Amino acid sequence: MVKFTPPNLGKLKPATIGLIAAGIFLVAAMGTSVFIVDQAEEAVITRLGRYYVTRGPGLRFKLPFGIDRSFLVNVRAVHSEQFGFRTAPGGAHTAFRSESTMLTGDLNIVDVEWIIQYRIVDSRDWTFNVMERERTIRDVSRSVINMLVGDRAIMDILSPARSEIEIAGIYLMNETFEHYGLGINVMAVHLQNVTPPAMVRAAFEDVNMAIQDMNRLINEGQQIFNEEIPRARGEAERTILVAQGYATERVNRALGNATRFNSVLAEYRNAPDVTRQRLYFEMMESVFTSNGNGNGGLTLIDRNLSNFIPLMNINNGR
Repeated sequence: MVKFTPPNLGKLKPATIGLIAAGIFLVAAMGTSVFIVDQAEEAVITRLGRYYVTRGPGLRFKLPFGIDRSFLVNVRAVHSEQFGFRTAPGGAHTAFRSESTMLTGDLNIVDVEWIIQYRIVDSRDWTFNVMERERTIRDVSRSVINMLVGDRAIMDILSPARSEIEIAGIYLMNETFEHYGLGINVMAVHLQNVTPPAMVRAAFEDVNMAIQDMNRLINEGQQIFNEEIPRARGEAERTILVAQGYATERVNRALGNATRFNSVLAEYRNAPDVTRQRLYFEMMESVFTSNGNGNGGLTLIDRNLSNFIPLMNINNGR
């Protein structure tokens, strides 16, 4: 067994001992005063326990021997918290009903699982203002989601109001965290799974199916409405245009007849006998040249004749 024999410092010169002590002091000072800040981090530096300055990425220096202390904070990473469930590294899903079970505005019970994603935006506030940061984040998030779910009916939460809850959750959480000075910003709230309790789940599924059928029928009715209304409007416009054309034709014809009558009246006033005789001749010509009773001929009889024997009309072979 080899024994270690320490050097006999008594044989060393005082100057040598001083150099050794100075070297040890220098190494210790360098080891406690130089540190590296990663690209995704910020360094919060305190001096004698009080906040001093915040440094960005790179090689940084501080006072040695604990006078200055540095706290590295990752300000680029997106952190997440799960509520109502936990996902194991292997992907196993474990439910936490104590977090997910909530009371809705219409006094129903619903299981809500959600995730929040946040980023540290103020490393100083994150380091000093709140002691139990993770617990504060979880308590505030649970309070906000419980309040939003409690203000709505269960059927709204199961379908149309989910996006509203997510948007309102981001706003209310950031407002609360800013009030606490936590130094974080919530970027997203995702409702992962919203389901009624197992004992009434079948009934709610039936209600959801009925709602889907209702929406489908409404969409089909809207489609038929969109098809029929333009067609009916087109037919109405066509009928109106035809009526307007007929009205224009009748008005023009009436105006033409009135104009012709006025011209004849003017001629009649100038020469009544001549005009009367001309009108008589025109009427007789019209009577004799017309089809008469529709059999293609015309029969004249004496009005003083007591008996009339029909004769064959030679013109049409009867």
